[in-house]
Amino acid sequence: MPGLQKYIARYATYFEELRRRLLLLIKIFFGVFIFGFFATSPFIKFFITYMAVKDVLVVATTPFQLVDLAMSAGFFLSSVVVTPFFVYHLYAFLSPGLLPKERKLFISLIPLSLVLFFVGFAYGFGTMYFATGAIAHLNVTLGVVNYWDISRFVSQIVLTASLLGLIFEFPLVITFLIRVGITSVQFLRSKRKHAAVIIFIFVSLLPPTDGLSLILMASPMVLIYELTILVNSRVGNRRALITS
Repeated sequence: MPGLQKYIARYATYFEELRRRLLLLIKIFFGVFIFGFFATSPFIKFFITYMAVKDVLVVATTPFQLVDLAMSAGFFLSSVVVTPFFVYHLYAFLSPGLLPKERKLFISLIPLSLVLFFVGFAYGFGTMYFATGAIAHLNVTLGVVNYWDISRFVSQIVLTASLLGLIFEFPLVITFLIRVGITSVQFLRSKRKHAAVIIFIFVSLLPPTDGLSLILMASPMVLIYELTILVNSRVGNRRALITS
């Protein structure tokens, strides 16, 4: 215990700064969550009007289902809004311990990370919309009427799109790890098959579970993995030529 107290006293300043930043992020998160909770009604109207799937009737199956959906919407919105603040505070907290080139790399990746997130989100949203339309049409041809639960329908689309948005950040994370020497391009090349298997297993756990959606969502992730290797290997070769 004396050793633990000594350790805490030594890093008390850092713990206090970390506590202060986390508390600020929590306040922002709950503030946006409350806003998103009460702003769900226009979002649902927009979704039902402009993202309606043919041959599908979206219904509420319980009295409190819209409340659950409002909570999901608030959580999603607050997560999206808090992410840039989290990245900024993470950088501000780690900045004193980073080398100048690492600080420059970290800052340069932030705008690209936002672009990749929205590209991944848009791709996931479009894939889910296409897949649900195909499934609805197949059900109709089989004589099945499509009465879809509004909470699960909207939540699954938004959740899958959000996860793909985060997955599209993968090249930046790997690039940063390569630049700071934690991993290497050679290691990524040697784990190609393992990465592909992990990607397909992960995507198979996401909705929807049909084979077409699995291919549509897993293929760009495998491509992103290969592009990450290609880009970083070319950058590494160029730097080697310059230094030589």
